[in-house]
Amino acid sequence: MNAGRSARRTVTWRQGTKTSKRNPTAEMRSQFTALRVRPANKDIPRAADGSLPECWLIAEWPHDTAEPTDYWLSTLSTDTPLRELVRICKIRWRVEHDYRELKDGLSLDHFEGRSYLGWHRHVTLAALAQAFCTLLRLDPKAPAQA
Repeated sequence: MNAGRSARRTVTWRQGTKTSKRNPTAEMRSQFTALRVRPANKDIPRAADGSLPECWLIAEWPHDTAEPTDYWLSTLSTDTPLRELVRICKIRWRVEHDYRELKDGLSLDHFEGRSYLGWHRHVTLAALAQAFCTLLRLDPKAPAQA
């Protein structure tokens, strides 16, 4: 275990959009710590010697709270930097944003068919439409929408 990982450190995982007097650059940041642990569970496969596998326990401990507020387990390698562990833990926001965009803007929730094949086609086309819209948004030469 890397003992240096157990101390809380402030990590910025991405740039936000909402600025304030306390945060004029809109950085998304908090305090985090990461420790190597061996979670115990009867369903976790053991190594040949009977030991449980090590993984990361990442905890978010915001500056203004008395105790950690969020926890994650990760099987990333032991040399993964804390900043990368945090970025991956916090990527859930991107997944939720994409899902909301697919559901609300690209009709993922409008399918009312009765077959798996029909649902699969609908989801495939909705995902392609979302990917196309994302590529358009990333293109600096694409015209802005009114």
